[in-house]
Amino acid sequence: MPETIDEQITIEKTKDPKEIPADDDLDFGRLFSDHMFMMEYESGKGWHDPQIIPYQPLEIDPGSSFCHYCQVTFEGMKAYRNEDDEIMLFRPDKNAERLNNSNRRMCMPELDPEFFIKAVKTLVDVDSDWVPSSEGTSLYIRPFIVATEKYLGLKSSDSYKFLIIASPVGSYYPEGLKPTEIKVETEYVRSVKGGTGAAKTGGNYGRSLLAQNQAAEEGFDGVLWLDGRERKYVEEVGAMNVFFRIDDTIVTPSLEGTILPGITRDSVIKILEDRGEEVEERKLEIEELAQAYRNGYLQEAFGTGTAAVIAPIGRIQWEDLNMEINDREVGPLTSEIYDILTGIQRGRIKDKYDWTDKVK
Repeated sequence: MPETIDEQITIEKTKDPKEIPADDDLDFGRLFSDHMFMMEYESGKGWHDPQIIPYQPLEIDPGSSFCHYCQVTFEGMKAYRNEDDEIMLFRPDKNAERLNNSNRRMCMPELDPEFFIKAVKTLVDVDSDWVPSSEGTSLYIRPFIVATEKYLGLKSSDSYKFLIIASPVGSYYPEGLKPTEIKVETEYVRSVKGGTGAAKTGGNYGRSLLAQNQAAEEGFDGVLWLDGRERKYVEEVGAMNVFFRIDDTIVTPSLEGTILPGITRDSVIKILEDRGEEVEERKLEIEELAQAYRNGYLQEAFGTGTAAVIAPIGRIQWEDLNMEINDREVGPLTSEIYDILTGIQRGRIKDKYDWTDKVK
């Protein structure tokens, strides 16, 4: 269980601030704000010395266990500037909850959820000038924990660093929502039951790169993963959860320990149910999806995640079957859910779910 952290966060401002780029000149994850959060952990002492310091390289011993045994967990979240110039976070309590779930799976110390949110807010407040304001832009926030004990033995580390860095990012769809094309991956697997598929840890994503790269060489935007045991059940698309509208029913793979419990996924399900849509969280065979397409019942498909929010899918290639969905156009439900969710995040739509959290 996480211990309450009562220490105040010390702040050291940079003496060499960087130039903040214009909103229309933002790339994803390459430029970082002026400061970062850092806190240490030691067995017997717990988490201590929380601080905001100028963004800088880490001093990590080459023998640190995370370099060799991948004891690392992370989160992805965003800060948005609304029409009243207020800076908002979206469901940060769920990020804190998921990070602790990942930490337990990776044998790493948990964090006090309230302090996690406080640390994120403090960093965003210090670097508030880095939160862009144009439509579709945001400050992407990456909290992460790495094991730092210098020891080449397979065991849980006795020391860790918790850090938060932030990167201003442009609109994922500068020219409007655009459907992606994906390939069903039949050779490689992302995770298996009992593994770390439900944890947000580096190894899950590293093992996906080969299939992603091969799909890109074939002209696809990403891959649709199948289960690792029977290779017949749909799981995730790329680094996102996935939804299908089949004969006016929305189907998404159920959480059974092999896929990430996405915060955007959870939000979309609540919005859909609130609209009166029929939503099924269950196992979905790729053959069932293919048969729905053949019969004309596959109406829409989309991925959900922090980066894109909603990613429409216009084409799915499974072996010799080419499934073109909704004439490769963005479906009406997909578009509406995107507008509702981004509207809540940016304050254009009343947040009746109490999902948004002001930084100040």
